[in-house]
Amino acid sequence: MKILISILVITLCALQYQIYFGQSGYFAKKVLAQQLQEQQQRFEQLQQRNLKMTAEVLALRANPAAFEARARSELGLVKEGEIFYLVPDASN
Repeated sequence: MKILISILVITLCALQYQIYFGQSGYFAKKVLAQQLQEQQQRFEQLQQRNLKMTAEVLALRANPAAFEARARSELGLVKEGEIFYLVPDASN
């Protein structure tokens, strides 16, 4: 009888080990859940960025003046016949 109980306890311990530390055990599932949450946050950030970029593209397509203003501010473009003045910073 003692041998049977010992075998059952050992079997129970082996099964508990698989439940907690196995390939699809409790701790592995916690790690996967954390990774899933991080991926979902990253996906939401990228989705927000894509929405902003789409809105910007649509605005530039709809309004040529916005396209020109952006080219002037970001690329430093100057129209023909305009004079470009560069004012240096006071810190230089």
